[in-house]
Amino acid sequence: MYRFILALAVILTLARCQNNSQEESVSVNYQPIPVQYPETRKDTTVIDDYFGTKVADPYRWLEDDHAPEVKEWVKRQNEVTFAYLAKIPFRDRVRERLKELWNYAKYSTPIKVANKYYFLKNDGLQNQAVLYGQNSLDDAPQLILDPNKFSEDGTVAMSDFAFSRDGRYLAYQVSEGGSDWNTILVKDLQTGRTLPDSVRWVKFSSIAWFRDGFFYSRYPEPAKEDVLKGKNQFHQVYFHKVNTPQAEDRLIYADRSHPDYNFYCMTTEDEHYLALAVAQSTSGNALYIKDLMKEDADFVPVTESFEADLSVVDNAGDELYILTNADAPNQRLIRVSATAPQKKYWQEVIPEAKDVLKSVVLAGDKIIGHYLHNASSLVKFFDRNGHYQSALSLPGIGTVSALSGKKDDPELFYSFTSFTHPTTIYHMDLAKGKSEVFKKPEINFDPDAYVTKQFFYKSKDGTRVPVFVTHKKGMKLDGKRPTLLYGYGGFNISILPAFSLVRSLIMENDGVYAVANIRGGGEFGQKWHLAGTKANKQNVFDDFIAAAEFLIKSGYTNPDKLGIEGGSNGGLLVGACMTQRPDLFKVAIPRVGVLDMLRYQYFTIGRAWAYDYGLSENKADFAYLYKYSPLHNVRDAKYPATLIMTGDHDDRVVPAHSFKFAAALQEHQKGDNPILIRIETSAGHGAGKPTSKLIDENADMLSFFFYNTNSHVK
Repeated sequence: MYRFILALAVILTLARCQNNSQEESVSVNYQPIPVQYPETRKDTTVIDDYFGTKVADPYRWLEDDHAPEVKEWVKRQNEVTFAYLAKIPFRDRVRERLKELWNYAKYSTPIKVANKYYFLKNDGLQNQAVLYGQNSLDDAPQLILDPNKFSEDGTVAMSDFAFSRDGRYLAYQVSEGGSDWNTILVKDLQTGRTLPDSVRWVKFSSIAWFRDGFFYSRYPEPAKEDVLKGKNQFHQVYFHKVNTPQAEDRLIYADRSHPDYNFYCMTTEDEHYLALAVAQSTSGNALYIKDLMKEDADFVPVTESFEADLSVVDNAGDELYILTNADAPNQRLIRVSATAPQKKYWQEVIPEAKDVLKSVVLAGDKIIGHYLHNASSLVKFFDRNGHYQSALSLPGIGTVSALSGKKDDPELFYSFTSFTHPTTIYHMDLAKGKSEVFKKPEINFDPDAYVTKQFFYKSKDGTRVPVFVTHKKGMKLDGKRPTLLYGYGGFNISILPAFSLVRSLIMENDGVYAVANIRGGGEFGQKWHLAGTKANKQNVFDDFIAAAEFLIKSGYTNPDKLGIEGGSNGGLLVGACMTQRPDLFKVAIPRVGVLDMLRYQYFTIGRAWAYDYGLSENKADFAYLYKYSPLHNVRDAKYPATLIMTGDHDDRVVPAHSFKFAAALQEHQKGDNPILIRIETSAGHGAGKPTSKLIDENADMLSFFFYNTNSHVK
């Protein structure tokens, strides 16, 4: 119910196919582009004492994003970076190709509210997707809300939305410049008028409707200087009634004794129950339910422990269906009575299986379970008592997402994608068990010209780890292919097959795109996740390094042609691997990365990541954090060509991580490869980023990768 809040935004991308699969690899006439780094001041007086170990932090002054000196540093670094990128001879060609490929209609999976269908559509190059509605699947769509009108440059986005049960009101969250801070606004769909409601300082929140209002979560208003970097503490749940000022909102839940707890709420489809998840980190939550049909009813605990994840799917009368990994590392579905929700009364509906039960939807008279089998989707249908009925036939190895249906409606929408198939949306008649294509992208791409293979390789400790490898069919394995290896490895997040315009451009140019499903993720359940957390975090880096070695050994590439990329926790992955094995990679691209592992907890929501990372305030945790922290393991070495990417409004992983890492790498680089940092303005962690910025930054990333791997671009 709440884990999606902290997940990374996924960028929709696509590419065309050129079927010259036997073409030999070609190199450009690579000439190093000279770089003169700006001088970065070192403050040698900043030294911390961690349990007797003295740790210098000479670039701590870069943490103050409001300081004129930091703003000047950002300006000078960007000048160097963009001057370098401008000298790449095919940069404009790459950008134009991305723009050409991006220009097609993209749809979200429809949802149904009060017998009307709603979906998002981007015509192609619109900065933000537009919300439409239609009375039937055959009717012409009607414009509901156009976020492109929020700002001229597209940097103000709609981050979430929810309709009232009767379909009259639309509440939507608006984010500026990519920040996690949101303001909730309300539109009356009956009159077409935007109401005066303005609910501010909302962050990591759902919109849970109940009659003529909604529940939401917020923090107290921060001081001006702390908006983008201050600790997020004292999360609280409020109820807002439509057409009233926020000052009149009613406080529903708070915990003053635990300032770092976060609260996430949802109402069941019939609005009978409010479910409240209480979390102190990114894994494990307490769960409470409240009967909204009874005035002044108290919250009743389902569990007050943080040892497991519990997520309410929906209810059937006074029984709640809950997805949980309690006593089931691969998750199971249980049924809980609202009148006696304690653990001893739980009833198992769908038991734990060998495959991970990732999510559950109640639609029609069925329970629909989305499983992960070897890091790809498997969908099964059960009756309401958990008896297996059938499996969904899929086009191949790929990912099903956005399963959307109603308990009293025998229809289902879902999407399917893979490394070679752009996202296609399906409509299913549950009574007949028949699926039909609802929306298929009309693009110049031939999936049959490419192939995806899944391999299992052995990591340092002998653990078998899967990797997906995608390239043109018939490609010659000459060990000279430009190859981009992607990974994440954290927070129980599963990296599944998905079509990517950006990465497909690598395949189009006779390269290889590989995704390693390393430990720390959720592809194989809770045990796989825990094997990559805290003192086990080095397993994640070992898995990724072993994936790179596998690709080289298998004849795909070599260290002069191999690049690695990752964002957020994946940025940490790239930072750790490039500092541990700088000889193994030619290019490293850490995006919005967590790179200072000794101080991450002191900014915004950082402390919530302690379940995965641990805290430097604890002696045992400090020992392993200091050992792998990318910032603290930069030494004089020949590092890969590095493009660090961040946004000046990133208040999830503050840009200070990237600033300090860039400064340290530039100081200690002993090779000829460039160390650059690209700092996007009016951009955050990724969500809501306008199309224009996505094209620009990915064109720069691809150009940097191709140029520094000495690769040909068509």
